[in-house]
Amino acid sequence: MEKIWFGTAYYREYLPEERLEKDIAMMKAAGINYVRIAESTWSTYEPQEGEFDFSPVLTVLDRMHANDISVIIGTPTYAIPAWLAKKHPEVMATTPQGVNKYGPRQKMDITSPAYRYYAGRIIHQLLSATASHPAVMGFQVDNETKYYETSGHHVQVAFVKHLRNKFNHDLAALNRAFGLDYWSNRVDAWEDFPAVDGTINASLGAEFRAFQRQLVIDFLGWQVDLVGQYKSEQQFVTHNFDFDWRNWSFGIRSEVDHFATSRLLDITGVDVYHPGQSRLTGAEIAFTGDIARTTKDQNYFVLETQAQAFKDWTPYPGQLRLQAFSHIASGAGMVGYWHWHSIHNSWETYWKGLLSHDLLANPVYEEACEIGNALIKLSPTLAGLSKSNRVGMLVSNRCLTAIDWHPWQGHQFGGDKAHQYNDLFRNWYDALYRQNIEVDILDADDLRALRYEVLIVPLLYSASDELLERLNRFTEQGGQVIYSFKSGFADENLQVRTALQPAIIGDACGVSYQLFVEPDEVHLSTETFALEGKVGRVTDWMELLQPTSPDTEILARYQHPYWGKYAAITRNRFGKGSATYIGCHLSSAAMEQIFATLFATAELQPLTSDYAFPLIVRKASSRQQQSLRFIFNYSSTPQKVKNPLARATSLLDHRQVEPGEELQIAGWDLVILAGEEAL
Repeated sequence: MEKIWFGTAYYREYLPEERLEKDIAMMKAAGINYVRIAESTWSTYEPQEGEFDFSPVLTVLDRMHANDISVIIGTPTYAIPAWLAKKHPEVMATTPQGVNKYGPRQKMDITSPAYRYYAGRIIHQLLSATASHPAVMGFQVDNETKYYETSGHHVQVAFVKHLRNKFNHDLAALNRAFGLDYWSNRVDAWEDFPAVDGTINASLGAEFRAFQRQLVIDFLGWQVDLVGQYKSEQQFVTHNFDFDWRNWSFGIRSEVDHFATSRLLDITGVDVYHPGQSRLTGAEIAFTGDIARTTKDQNYFVLETQAQAFKDWTPYPGQLRLQAFSHIASGAGMVGYWHWHSIHNSWETYWKGLLSHDLLANPVYEEACEIGNALIKLSPTLAGLSKSNRVGMLVSNRCLTAIDWHPWQGHQFGGDKAHQYNDLFRNWYDALYRQNIEVDILDADDLRALRYEVLIVPLLYSASDELLERLNRFTEQGGQVIYSFKSGFADENLQVRTALQPAIIGDACGVSYQLFVEPDEVHLSTETFALEGKVGRVTDWMELLQPTSPDTEILARYQHPYWGKYAAITRNRFGKGSATYIGCHLSSAAMEQIFATLFATAELQPLTSDYAFPLIVRKASSRQQQSLRFIFNYSSTPQKVKNPLARATSLLDHRQVEPGEELQIAGWDLVILAGEEAL
């Protein structure tokens, strides 16, 4: 990658007046070198069935090319035209709530033959007209694709076929694996198989969710194959994954497997949104980047992130710049804003772009100009940077589905009763982030996990024997593993193991438990961790741990008149490595202290930083093999930091910095250093 791509989504079709030339002039002034177009406006290009008009796209391509601005073409398949819904109502997805109504985007059934026919045709027509244009740098297939709860009759039939293949037509094996005798859910004839929308069986329901995630892989794979008929070797195919939504990007998605789906693509793309103003921490930028970068072990694209957006997101002066370089520090080779202008009507009227509704220059646009022009100068150093982290964090769509299946039990680990897995994932991830312990995030079943020195494993509830035995071997051979409670509890089919918990990993962890309880005014009792006052309070879940090995060290107990004899956190030497088991739910502030202590051992100390939030330090290497340090101040209070490198260059102000020299970083500001590692 020779340069960092800096740009925006551009919807000429949405503008109330023709201003293409004016927009291009403003883009050039901002250092924008690409735009993304076409993914939202199928009805503009095919206003009636079979009537195609791509002149709006071709005009944009011609004018962008004349001004050295490249273009990503999006396949316009995520928002269908009215005539298609009218002629073929069966393209609207049937969900557990009924048949979708036309209007919002993403209400179609991605498996519908009629939808596939017309979606394929618009892709063929659009790419026939545009793919060979010299402005086109690549293609985005669809937009934030999920399965949209599609579960109609033909999806149910396909699911039963999937089960027949998985269990080799052996219904008895399926009944055993899923425990279907419970409440007479047993099925003894394939033709009797019920629709699973209303199932009370977690194993069957989770298998259906996995099947629906495979529908997304199949759908996007189909689009990638279509685009492949037109793209050149120089052009790429990407997709913009979004994340669990809590008014901003929060965790992994239950409706799409980011890891498996990324294998279809040349470059992984993501959409990243985060709290703004005084609530900006950079954690969302970091965790989405740690996922995207690790999917393919390469730089990734931020295809959408916020410019102004909502009134509570409008950035303070300096924050847009801070955010842009935070993306780059995580390995982003592209920073793209959603979107260029602010829409003047309909659903997203108040999701503002770089330009406000007056379409004039404004402070946010002017800061974007500063960023874009800085990137032109810094691209030779920052483009194509690489990261080499020694800590991996294992996450799992399967475990997400399993943990979130039983919200009625009250086993809640955060603020969203329906979605518990991501609450704990972010609880732990944010604690690591604030301590500047950098991680790669990958799927729990990924064999690349074995390359790390440390594995962080939150809520590995559902896992195969093979995976757990592999983690035991990793520990025995010298790896360090940190598990949360409820890990190893059930197999890959969500059948709870009959062994003494935590079952297979109990060998490495040197601990067992039979009872788990909801804490009632319980705190940790510990001399190991600095947990003062409410920070050491246990909430929601606690396992009553008992050591099973003479090598098991009790790091914390429960402070309670009846549960005080049990361990809460243990560490066990197992072979050449160690396994730490955290048997209770604690606040993110408590986990920050726990991680700080666990990583303070001699072997792990090099993985830590001298600084903690609001100073965020990211390490990388340039293509020229220079060491890079990005140091961000995520607060309004000025901070001081010492140059951690040998003699280095401060890239933003082009000056030499001596080893150990103290640097002042203003509020919501940053420093980028390039040099050699200090001896």
